[in-house]
Amino acid sequence: MHRRAHAGRNPQASASIFKGYCVRLTRVHVEGALVPGSEIALPEDAAAHLARVLRLRQGDACVLFNGDGHDYHAQLLRIDRREVVAAVTGARAVDTESPLHITLLQGIARGEKMDLILQKATELGVAALLPVDSERSEVRLTGERLHKRLAHWRGVVVAACEQSGRAQVPQVAEPQALLAAAAALPADSLRLLLDPQGTHALKMLAAPTSGQVVIAIGPEGGWSPRDRKALETHRFQGLRLGPRVLRTETAGLAAIAAVQALLGDL
Repeated sequence: MHRRAHAGRNPQASASIFKGYCVRLTRVHVEGALVPGSEIALPEDAAAHLARVLRLRQGDACVLFNGDGHDYHAQLLRIDRREVVAAVTGARAVDTESPLHITLLQGIARGEKMDLILQKATELGVAALLPVDSERSEVRLTGERLHKRLAHWRGVVVAACEQSGRAQVPQVAEPQALLAAAAALPADSLRLLLDPQGTHALKMLAAPTSGQVVIAIGPEGGWSPRDRKALETHRFQGLRLGPRVLRTETAGLAAIAAVQALLGDL
């Protein structure tokens, strides 16, 4: 059973100077344009989070963002059963994005494992998340189930952006076959396949001039020999982080953190 997309909202806040002193302001994501000086009726999930969960009142402040790289300061004008209306009072550019454009190519994992991967990868600064089907994938998504799961995953990522202070929302692509995903990657990307037997150590890596890095992590059962061969054919290099075999929910996060520490902004 999956939680609703907004259920994971974390009441973490954005530090700001407001009315002459430092306060912590709750950040919520909204779709659509945000213009200082305008009023906006908040979408249902954001309105419910602010009014029913956090119990904010008329006149309280919050921060809105829509993924365009800015935080928008706002004040709640009206709260009733039908809607919550806020006035957008100002905008501030947010610089929390990594200099690396990291894509996590992730074999689809089960349930909460996939949620954890998406949430923590977002916090660590990935720019895109690419779920893939592989020979050993234990989760097969089609039809309505696929659409619901994709919407849920995107909700997890939005909630992670709210908590972590990111003002750009990583793209979560629709799941696709491994070969199709690998063939569509940017030609000038550095492509890494986490592998205890890999021939490349961290100290051997150099940042690509494009800034594009793709990290491939298999599902619970790992990559099959055919999957591994396909990745190697598409120029993936084996990256060795140590002699131990990491679980799928650990491997990608460890690789992202390591690459960010070496070439990015950690």
